[in-house]
Amino acid sequence: MKKYTYTESKDTRSGFGAGLLEAGKKDENVVALCADLIGSLKMNDFIKEFPERFFQIGIAEANMMGIAAGLTIGGKIPFTGTFANFSTGRVYDQIRQSIAYSDKNVKICASHAGLTLGEDGATHQILEDIGLMKMLPGMTVINPCDYNQTKAATLALVDHVGPAYLRFGRPVVPNFTPADQVFEIGKAVLLNEGADVTIIATGHLVWEAIQAGEELEKLGINAEIINIHTIKPLDSEAVLKSVQKTGCVVTAEEHNRLGGLGDSVSQLLSQKLPTPQEYVAVNDSFGESGTPAQLMEKYGLNAANIVAAVRKVISRK
Repeated sequence: MKKYTYTESKDTRSGFGAGLLEAGKKDENVVALCADLIGSLKMNDFIKEFPERFFQIGIAEANMMGIAAGLTIGGKIPFTGTFANFSTGRVYDQIRQSIAYSDKNVKICASHAGLTLGEDGATHQILEDIGLMKMLPGMTVINPCDYNQTKAATLALVDHVGPAYLRFGRPVVPNFTPADQVFEIGKAVLLNEGADVTIIATGHLVWEAIQAGEELEKLGINAEIINIHTIKPLDSEAVLKSVQKTGCVVTAEEHNRLGGLGDSVSQLLSQKLPTPQEYVAVNDSFGESGTPAQLMEKYGLNAANIVAAVRKVISRK
């Protein structure tokens, strides 16, 4: 098992803030909009550097999406910012009609995704957003795993033409990917080569998958681990190449098991390479209030549950 280490833990939303500042420096057409959550979205540095390119919309998320769509007509590249629940569920009609259907070059940037929003509870958490967004024709869906990858993904979206959803989170997590990485939209990252099982993870579950891989090695199980940071378009070639070798797969995500990464992998395999699969995801329920660590444990989103899923799926080969 390849060893991964980290020197610091950082929140992925801060990676977005750092990436947004660099994006503004990279292209003068980059503008930012926020729905009264500047601090939570870490937009302060962008605002300080480019005050004339920032728009505070207030608690009017639907209006923010309409304004963002309009700004693209003049050649601007708008990055919108609010919580994931308010970036998708609250404004789905506006995204569908004004952004996706019209193929507008809007970057919908969503913090506090999944269960790890924590104590704010189910009304502010969202576990359906990946499914909502990936079903929109032409929408790119990105869910990076740490600070460095989130920063790189934000920068990559400047050059990407078309609507995109960038999902990140609130809690601090190990920052283990390279600071100088080149982020390729739609290209999976192979973290560990293995022969016994494929573990495909996204977002906060990528580090848990690495931890699971180390535990599995102690059990004599050699896991191939893939970081799927882009859920749509899915890197089908990487998935199929790995599963062809290992013969079974576990998918891991901080999302409802319905409609997320696991569903995308299952759909691909059912058509191309039917394979035993187990899911590590929230089992069709809302979340609740609690610390991020408490919620990840209660809803089975950790290394221990990935290990259990691996042992189960191997028994099905």
